[in-house]
Amino acid sequence: MTIRVLVVDDSAFARKVMRDVLQAARGIEVVGTARDGLDALAKIQELDPDVVTLDLVMPHLDGLDTLRALSGRERPRVVVVCMAEADSDLALSALEAGALDIVHKPTALATERLYDLSKELVFKVQAAAAARSSLTPAIPVPNAAGKTADPASLAARACEILVIGGSTGGPSAITRLLKVLPVDFPVPIAVVVHLPAGFTASFAERLDQECALQVVEATEGVRLTPGKAVIAHGDTHLLVQRDARGLYGSLSIEPSSLHRPSVDQLFASAAAAAGERVLAVVLTGMGDDGFEGGQALHRAGASILVESEASCVVYGMPRVVKEAGLASGQFPIDEMAFQILARLSRGKPPWA
Repeated sequence: MTIRVLVVDDSAFARKVMRDVLQAARGIEVVGTARDGLDALAKIQELDPDVVTLDLVMPHLDGLDTLRALSGRERPRVVVVCMAEADSDLALSALEAGALDIVHKPTALATERLYDLSKELVFKVQAAAAARSSLTPAIPVPNAAGKTADPASLAARACEILVIGGSTGGPSAITRLLKVLPVDFPVPIAVVVHLPAGFTASFAERLDQECALQVVEATEGVRLTPGKAVIAHGDTHLLVQRDARGLYGSLSIEPSSLHRPSVDQLFASAAAAAGERVLAVVLTGMGDDGFEGGQALHRAGASILVESEASCVVYGMPRVVKEAGLASGQFPIDEMAFQILARLSRGKPPWA
């Protein structure tokens, strides 16, 4: 099935670059372009695209107001394309308003550097096209889907760290999860979400304001301590390491891969540093990032929970982990915090 895309940007050169990039990708057709939000709304009504790539800073009607005008529609799915330095807070507001993902525009100038966004743009347009609309009724989850081994088994192994990975739809899922965890959460949390460089700092700052937990963006050597959630820096892997003082975070740009930061790298490093004393969670996202790291965790005896299809925007990353037999349970996002806390309190309700 061909993905029909509308490109919206006030720069004629940016529109040309994105049209060229998307048209060159198999299975994608650019059905039109628009120069601002008003033009975009008219073209959406006329062309009914599957996906819109949306600039945020435009004359007449900006990207955020365009998104708000689309509220209540099942289609199109929206991918924001913007500058990190100036637009990071605006982009996060766009995610809250219904955009599915962010692509980092490497320059505001009409130069060939804009083509650097090619791989990321194509992947995220494909992911958006595969996403389940928030208006689509949730898929019922049979009771058997949540069955798992005794949650007390992880507590008996003295869990040392919670590691979380997500991609498309991940910022929203991570926000919903972390906001309900208590200030005295008993282990450190390390998080990878596929956001571009320049956006993770703002994401961590927002979470820190909204959550009882302390939330910070990863820095080299950051201590991983109870009650603190560390968000991987965009374009940099977050690795769990151990020294005489305990667990800490290390940053690396190797290996180079489609996803950097990578859930695989986080999970594999956690397996090496803490073995069976890791609890991992795989949230919504397209692709299989987290599968290889999940294998390392499974071999080490760690426990892995996955988000169920019922609440995933894209049931990709959790699906491959579950179908490989690596997960000990799957749950919708609004139940995930309870399941995590139960496993850290020897199976008792968190309030017991």
